[in-house]
Amino acid sequence: MKSKSASAAGSITMRVRINNQPSAFGTLTAKIEELGGQIGAIDISKVDKDYQVRDITIYTSGPEHAEEITNAVDQLKGISVIHVSDRTFLLHLGGKIEIKSKIPLKTRDDLSMAYTPGVARVCMAIHKNPEDVFKLSIKKNTVAVISDGTAVLGLGDIGPAAAMPVMEGKAMLFKEFANVDAFPICLSTKNIDEIVATVKNIATGFGGINLEDIASPRCFEIEERLKKELNIPVFHDDQHGTAVVLTAAMINALKVVKKKPGDIKLVLVGVGAAGVACTKMLLQFGIKNIIGCDHEGVIYKGRAGLDKVKTWYADNTNPYGEKGTIKDVIKGADVFVGVSGPGVLTKADVAKMNKGAIVFAMANPTPEIMPEEAREYATIVATGRSDYPNQINNVLCFPGIFRGALDCLASDINEPMKLAAAYAIANVIDESFLSPDYIVPSVFDAKVVPAVAKAVKEAAIKTGVARKIDK
Repeated sequence: MKSKSASAAGSITMRVRINNQPSAFGTLTAKIEELGGQIGAIDISKVDKDYQVRDITIYTSGPEHAEEITNAVDQLKGISVIHVSDRTFLLHLGGKIEIKSKIPLKTRDDLSMAYTPGVARVCMAIHKNPEDVFKLSIKKNTVAVISDGTAVLGLGDIGPAAAMPVMEGKAMLFKEFANVDAFPICLSTKNIDEIVATVKNIATGFGGINLEDIASPRCFEIEERLKKELNIPVFHDDQHGTAVVLTAAMINALKVVKKKPGDIKLVLVGVGAAGVACTKMLLQFGIKNIIGCDHEGVIYKGRAGLDKVKTWYADNTNPYGEKGTIKDVIKGADVFVGVSGPGVLTKADVAKMNKGAIVFAMANPTPEIMPEEAREYATIVATGRSDYPNQINNVLCFPGIFRGALDCLASDINEPMKLAAAYAIANVIDESFLSPDYIVPSVFDAKVVPAVAKAVKEAAIKTGVARKIDK
């Protein structure tokens, strides 16, 4: 049977009762594999003279696939399904993060220093010198992960409560990859003024603000206002994290196909928050001919009905005034960048691109074109998925960026810091090892975060936004 892209994300643990009869277990495993499931761990829970109870971990493509396998197994002779657990749901029980003390509280001395009366002297020290809050509290290492739940992953406006598991996951990534303490904060309002006011009011306890999964175009105004009104870094990861990692991948992809930024034609589909940020960074990188497309077609100067953001886009891209749809402008393109949705690009479209074509199809979970189709004509293909080579994943970016910004007490994360991060990610891979299937490092490459943090810190100092400069 054709594979159904089984993965850990859709994995289950199936508890089954298997009669002690010849070939029963072999029949069970054969049926699972026939239906496209992948068997992981197998554990014996109970043994009896007439039967065994086993727990079988099965990787599936999702709930429907898991149900198909469960029903088929339950119908096998001599086998019955006792219980099925969704491993992803089990992982989320009670949440994925917790708060722990850094120091023990075992004696009265411990308590008197950590809390009253000793803590009063520390409070007064901060009162006399407010900048000491960075030295004498968690502020120097904390980030607030802020969302209103209006643009969660590919799920859309599902609300703040449903967004919590994603924000918890983000906090986990901060801690695991960069030892940054992050807190998920989901706001029960879509009002821009209320969001800005709330974030400002809680910013005292944080060294940085990571905006996440806030719908466009509201996210632009929220970020812009917070950057002006706070003296700590504000970073909308859906915009700038995507842009940084995309640019890193672009730096290396162009090396592989031996093309220069100023010589290429790039077509981008999806002129939302991520698409605009990607375009701005690619322009900084030196790509001059960028053509953006939305659901109405190509964006060009003078097109009717453009809002403020897309008017800026029209004024700063498409230098030759091309019009039409993606089917028209993809001809002769060197690069396709997709931050939109599935099915936008076809194999026939890729065939019209120049030799050495680069396709970055980043829609999740289903890209604008599946890699298998794109590879027939494209030299390099990248997606946002972990089950294909060249995953353009924001975790390559935001932990290191905030680590560097916090280490130098930066007041902002500016454009030079973001571009420095992109080059740092790209340069983690030695040029001699670059290939069409290896243009970005693994998210588990231990060199990434230190390299990004160092580059960001240096850029912050150079551009004057660092409040702490190590001598």
